[in-house]
Amino acid sequence: MGHIKLEVTVDETNVILNALGQLSYIKVVDLIQKIQQQGAFQLKNIDKGDTIEEEKDIEETIQQ
Repeated sequence: MGHIKLEVTVDETNVILNALGQLSYIKVVDLIQKIQQQGAFQLKNIDKGDTIEEEKDIEETIQQ
């Protein structure tokens, strides 16, 4: 299976995670975990120039 890359904002990521949360757990658990893992990786590599508020938004997204 091929891969695609999507670039979405923190708010859009929250919408996606909230929508996935409404579906059957067994169907979406792997996808939710994948989003969380990739978000955590990006959070660790965030540029120092980003604001603290943006970092908090990303952390909240990952924890959902």
